Amino acid sequence: MAPQSYTPSSGYNTPDSDLESIVPIHPTAARRPEYIKVNSENTIYTDEHITAKYFYRGADVVVSGGQFDVSPTVKPFEFQTTRKVGKTGLMMVGLGGNNGSTLCATILANKHQIAWHTKDGIQQPNYIGSVLRASTVRIGSEPGTAKEIHVPICDVLPMVHPNDLVLGGWDISSMPMDEAMERARVLDYDLQRQVKPHMALFGSPLPSIYYPDFIAANQEARADNVIPGTDKQAHLEHIRADIRRFKAENQLDRVIVFWTANTERYSDIIPGVNDTADSLLASIRSSHSEVSPSTLFAVAAILEGEPFVNGAPQNTFVPGVIELAERERSFIGGDDLKSGQTKLKSVLAEFLVNAGIKPLSIASYNHLGNNDGHNLSAERQFKSKEISKSSVVDDMVDANRLLYKPPVPGAKGKAAKGEHPDHIVVIKYVPAVGDSKRAIDEYYSEIFCGGRQTINIFNECEDSLLATPLILDLAILAELLTRVKYRDVSAGQTDFASLYPVLSLLSYMCKAPLVKPGTDVVNSLGRQRNALDAFLKACIGLEGNNDLLLETRIW
Repeated sequence: MAPQSYTPSSGYNTPDSDLESIVPIHPTAARRPEYIKVNSENTIYTDEHITAKYFYRGADVVVSGGQFDVSPTVKPFEFQTTRKVGKTGLMMVGLGGNNGSTLCATILANKHQIAWHTKDGIQQPNYIGSVLRASTVRIGSEPGTAKEIHVPICDVLPMVHPNDLVLGGWDISSMPMDEAMERARVLDYDLQRQVKPHMALFGSPLPSIYYPDFIAANQEARADNVIPGTDKQAHLEHIRADIRRFKAENQLDRVIVFWTANTERYSDIIPGVNDTADSLLASIRSSHSEVSPSTLFAVAAILEGEPFVNGAPQNTFVPGVIELAERERSFIGGDDLKSGQTKLKSVLAEFLVNAGIKPLSIASYNHLGNNDGHNLSAERQFKSKEISKSSVVDDMVDANRLLYKPPVPGAKGKAAKGEHPDHIVVIKYVPAVGDSKRAIDEYYSEIFCGGRQTINIFNECEDSLLATPLILDLAILAELLTRVKYRDVSAGQTDFASLYPVLSLLSYMCKAPLVKPGTDVVNSLGRQRNALDAFLKACIGLEGNNDLLLETRIW
């Protein structure tokens, strides 16, 4: 694939857009100087770093004989963030798919300020839908008036601007990127018309890995751009060489590898095959059938020391991948982009349970007509998505055993997990609706003294336009977290160390968050967002969200 090359003009537009010079830059795409400075003895600024002291407050709870003994705890930490944002590349697996082509086209539209006509008028490019670029965080209040002050999340710490990402990647389809954009049928025609010459500069994606057993048979017609042979070790080395070459040709400091390709079937976890790092590497050398394409891409990124994010629901991160990431101290994150129905479910289920209402069943139905829906029409690929979507309410139920019976010690089956709402997920492929996904949810709940409540929600959304900003958020956060180090002062740690390789701070954007082995998964959207806000603020020496607002409740 030809390396990316841009000029600041709109000379590739055919014809030139008369709107570029008159439409202002949208606030979500604007560049702002590093303007937040914390005046505190706990925060030190140098040309190279922001170093902040942070006091992590919690509580140890001992339960004995029905008595809860609570001991507040305070642990001092220091965070050190490198201020210089390196030149960053984003290599997507599935570059020519709906998400990949949409992301490239919309970044180009923002980069070149290409506005376009719709039936509603002139539309300017923006990054609406990006948590980092289009939402804010409270950093304090104004003295005297107590007016709350909010800033864009992307301004709390130095982060990559989306327009600066160098884009590339792989696809099993050789269709050139301008044609792939047209095939996706996501963007308005007038935008496609103007951005098409820019997209043509990408050429075709790099050849990718294709193992027919892992994706639906209906994808075979697209697979004309594959790395030849069946030797998985050779495929691994091929991908590693692609990453190195892309990094060198574009003079990059960092490359984020992102899986936005087809959902794969689940891989079987087999002792001696993929349960440890060494067994996985041996299985790659022997070309074992249970090593999936996504796992190969993850291993390639890990061995190259570059972050890998899985935007699909399959179990890419088999135990051997996690152990390898730990050993190589390389970052991984995922799984599955949380853009529509599941995001809403993680909010509404939490609302009901926290309101003391007991959901008895949650039934979710989807239909869509894009290639993702086509692939998910196969049973084994749908199973991966079903598993990803079905676990979203687990932690909220576990937090309230007043409403739901707890697990029975020593029991098997449902009793071993404890009482849960009945939860069913259905996905159907309807080609006519294209990228416009329909989602229907019914929440059936028990209320006061045996009463019942039913909430029905119909959600229509353009699937790729919800998912694409999340790819940007995940890539930008992953790059930032490579520049953040910590020191556990309470443990006498003298040197700053990198964060743990599993980036659970990416959970807000993921349906099935990957977390540190042995720790609980948090699916509550509110808690995930609070954790992200609190971490970013901790890195500049500010306390987490304080909604006590004590000044408004006392004289």
